Amino acid sequence: MIARAMQELVQNSSAIRAMFEEGRRMAAEYGAENVYDFSLGNPNVPAPAGVGAQIRNLTETVPPLKLHGYMPNAGFEEVRERIADSLNKRFSTSFGSYNILMTVGAAGGLNVALKTLLDPGDEVLVFAPFFGEYRSYVANHQGVLRVVPPEPEHFLLNLEAAERLVSRQTKAVILNNPNNPTGVVYPEDQIRQLSELLCRMEKKYGTSIYLISDEPYRELVYDGKKVPFLTKYYHNTIVGYSFSKSLSLPGERIGYLVMPDELDDARQIQAAAAVANRVLGFVNAPSLMQLAVAGCLEAKVDLDFYDRNRKSLCEGLDRYGYSYVKPEGAFYLWLKSPLEDERDFVAEAKKEHLLLVPGRSFEGPGYVRIAYCVSPETIERSMPAFGRLAERTVRRSWEK
Repeated sequence: MIARAMQELVQNSSAIRAMFEEGRRMAAEYGAENVYDFSLGNPNVPAPAGVGAQIRNLTETVPPLKLHGYMPNAGFEEVRERIADSLNKRFSTSFGSYNILMTVGAAGGLNVALKTLLDPGDEVLVFAPFFGEYRSYVANHQGVLRVVPPEPEHFLLNLEAAERLVSRQTKAVILNNPNNPTGVVYPEDQIRQLSELLCRMEKKYGTSIYLISDEPYRELVYDGKKVPFLTKYYHNTIVGYSFSKSLSLPGERIGYLVMPDELDDARQIQAAAAVANRVLGFVNAPSLMQLAVAGCLEAKVDLDFYDRNRKSLCEGLDRYGYSYVKPEGAFYLWLKSPLEDERDFVAEAKKEHLLLVPGRSFEGPGYVRIAYCVSPETIERSMPAFGRLAERTVRRSWEK
């Protein structure tokens, strides 16, 4: 018998992954060109050319024992120094190598942060809708998840509801900006208000509340939007970053944590995070990829590719009368379900070979997520299917 907790996780396995696997099955049955899989945030843009060149150069010039060997649990010091220097240049910060911990992607980083901070029963606030794996990450470390209900019109931060949920047991708040699944970018004025709120609550309860900023989509923003760098707004901020999206390297599992000196108990947190990296079984982030990304910190994926997809998808959905939140960042579109239960809409979409993810997977019932990090041809070919789906669902909702 497997653990009871795992039985539940197996039964309620990620709807995103389940839809992705369904897409593979349907592609085999109907042909990949006839299945429109918008389920998984798997970048269709190749990594910048410099990434491959850097990897080839490393394999030819770096001694194998260094290239593939152990290093300090926090990562290669020279890699962490280069990342710190890059952040300082971009955001006018003053980090050193000791403020950076190399992690196994953003997911590994979040688990390291939570392992470092949480005692059993500590509460972690998240703003709905949110990436569903946060629930598992908090549970991994015996924390209690508190969900802040969404602000339903624009899906910005519902700060009034957040204030009601903060308690003496609140140890951390997870913020994802730009947001997955909505594509919303939380603006500077809301970040300032959140900072002020958390400072008030720390003073009220005499506790430390850590803001964990999950930022794998930091570089993917459109229309001149800016993503505030949170360590400049709130003293107890830990930043988690991944190169999965910014360099199209999702399978390489490489990222980092930023733990500033301004943190309460900063030195203890930095030391504990390095130990957490080890005891969680990561030991260290992949050695080759640490060295590779250190040489590609100025590289960028083709953002215009995602922007063209975004505009093409929005124009097509507009033609058929769909309602959605216009994406400002990341590569997701948050579509309002024309049917009351979005799972019924997802089922109808599947009949048209459209694979969408129900919003309740993100604590956002009544909506579906469309991942537009696909080929432009997929969006173009899918439009007649969206049109037929609208005939059956959008107009049905109008008639009601």
